[in-house]
Amino acid sequence: MEARHDSVLMDEVLEALDVQAGDTVIDATLGGAGHFKEILSALGEGGIVIGIDADSAAVERAREAYAQDRRPERPVAHLVNDNFRNISHILERLGVGQVNKMLFDLGWSGYQIAAPRGFSFQNDELLLMTYGEGGETAADIVNSATEEEIADIIFTYGEERFARGIARAIVAARSKERILTTAALVAAVKAGTPRAYHDRKIHPATKTFQALRIAVNDEIGAMRQGIAAGLSALAPSGKLAVISFHSIEDRVVKGLLRDAVEVGMGTLNPKKPIVPSRAEILKNRRARSAKLRVFERSVAETAGSEIPASALSYVI
Repeated sequence: MEARHDSVLMDEVLEALDVQAGDTVIDATLGGAGHFKEILSALGEGGIVIGIDADSAAVERAREAYAQDRRPERPVAHLVNDNFRNISHILERLGVGQVNKMLFDLGWSGYQIAAPRGFSFQNDELLLMTYGEGGETAADIVNSATEEEIADIIFTYGEERFARGIARAIVAARSKERILTTAALVAAVKAGTPRAYHDRKIHPATKTFQALRIAVNDEIGAMRQGIAAGLSALAPSGKLAVISFHSIEDRVVKGLLRDAVEVGMGTLNPKKPIVPSRAEILKNRRARSAKLRVFERSVAETAGSEIPASALSYVI
């Protein structure tokens, strides 16, 4: 599969963040480095850009983009191969206090889909689904978790109505041979779903693959921790933008930002999410489900204005 990635809502993100030359900016999800390049070009001497990604290949793409910027007034760049859930520790290591602008693009890039790590059901690959090296894989989960645990993962993180049937089929398949490839998992999904479910526009394994990817990488937990830490690190009048792509992500993002508003940290600006134009959707089908939410920190610090601990433990 040819690697390609078109960053969504580019114009809307740049308008919402309004990056100034001397700002300190975090791109918490480098991905294809599309947003990073535009943020970099908006910054100048005195500016700082901090790029973060758990995928080392994404960090390398940002590093190449920075190397190509030959301006004498280009900003300082810190490119970090880490999970954005560790933003507080990253800022502490770098000696950076407050941040003016911050972006979380929660979608996964075309480069990750093309990488042979089992993210896509279009090719037969090892069933990994990890962003970095090591750690628990999707194969570990489908071959060792109980039927009930697998069903819970697929239903909770994939909102898959046939979760129980799929889990039952996975357990039956692994009793004969370990499920180690994407093709083997797709076969199990099809065995656990009605024939009519296979003939829709959406591939029958889409929600199962989404669920396993989220579980393997603890994406919801990372999102809660990372965005909460990002909100706390925002300077007065600072802006934090989040792009989500499915309802599970968006519910968590909406809840975190709502709690931040309720404790007086700032406001949503605009109040409703920004969605792609029809022209962008026609050009980039991946953009069709994207939602951009923007939070602006208050000018004055409000006593006790921190994200409450309950915000980190939402039930999806």
